[in-house]
Amino acid sequence: MAEKKHIAFIINPISGVKNKEQIMKWVQERLDTGVYEPEFIHTEYAGHAVQISADQAKKGAFAVIAIGGDGTINEIARSLVHTSTALGIIPCGSGNGLARHLQIPLDPKAAIDIINEQVTDVIDYGLINGLPFFCTCGVGFDAFVSLQFSKAGRRGPQTYLEKTLSESLKYRPETYELEMDGCTSRYRAFLIACGNASQYGNNAYITPQATLNDGLLDVTILEPFTVLDVPTLAYQLFHKTIDQNSCIKTFRCQKLRIHRSSPGVVHYDGDPVVMGTDINVSIVKKELRVIVPRDAEQDSSNVFQRAQDYINGLKQLNRSFLQKMAGELKEREKPWLHRNGENREN
Repeated sequence: MAEKKHIAFIINPISGVKNKEQIMKWVQERLDTGVYEPEFIHTEYAGHAVQISADQAKKGAFAVIAIGGDGTINEIARSLVHTSTALGIIPCGSGNGLARHLQIPLDPKAAIDIINEQVTDVIDYGLINGLPFFCTCGVGFDAFVSLQFSKAGRRGPQTYLEKTLSESLKYRPETYELEMDGCTSRYRAFLIACGNASQYGNNAYITPQATLNDGLLDVTILEPFTVLDVPTLAYQLFHKTIDQNSCIKTFRCQKLRIHRSSPGVVHYDGDPVVMGTDINVSIVKKELRVIVPRDAEQDSSNVFQRAQDYINGLKQLNRSFLQKMAGELKEREKPWLHRNGENREN
């Protein structure tokens, strides 16, 4: 009889938006114990998952399974890079960007069934000033919103949408110097996103052509735009076509240096952190093993459904809240919002 594979489930009791105790019951009911010898470990403090995962990798565990949000996944994954231990995911977060890209079902029971299949792949990961990320990182507005979201008492897509809309009233674009392959360009940008995977989460595709095993970063630059551009940008973000917008510049590279005039916040996989004026982003090719669906389709989600999900989210917001913001947007619109051919300085 073949020796059972050791598999550890790491549960973050305070992250994500799903009932962890119920998920653990489903694991105990559905996990193939003829193949796996499971261990369940609860995190006790921020960063605890990093140490647990490193210990499991040293023991030669077949896989470490994240039961938590995107932050928990990042903590586990950073300890599993360059090892033979695989990352598994039972999606519990508010965004689930990596799980969605890998087409791991959001239904916990279906995600457990995928773990039973024992199919793995090896993917790239990124570094931003030495910090690992697995979906996206960036500077500008998305990092600013991540900081505000981290301070919010509530989680979930609606909170994130509220923060995005309200903070857009305050945010002003910055000028960045980008250096790649010996060439330097200057951009005035609302945000600069670097993607290993294609989306932030919630099917918001900021780098829609990104793949996890091509050894390249997909970079999206959103230049200043007008209020009239917002509906189209929002639709295209969820329609996986934002790279077709005239306000967007995209390119691919292995390494990117971003210089800005002053220190500020950046994000990696949605977690905000303050960094200095120089930001170095790079890709590390095929060094993280992950458990994946056996028969994942190229893109199983319906683009029109993604757009409808976005519209439904808007409808959930308070009507007066939206009316107030619409009025303030009109009042605060500044000349820098208008595209005048000077947004990019070569």
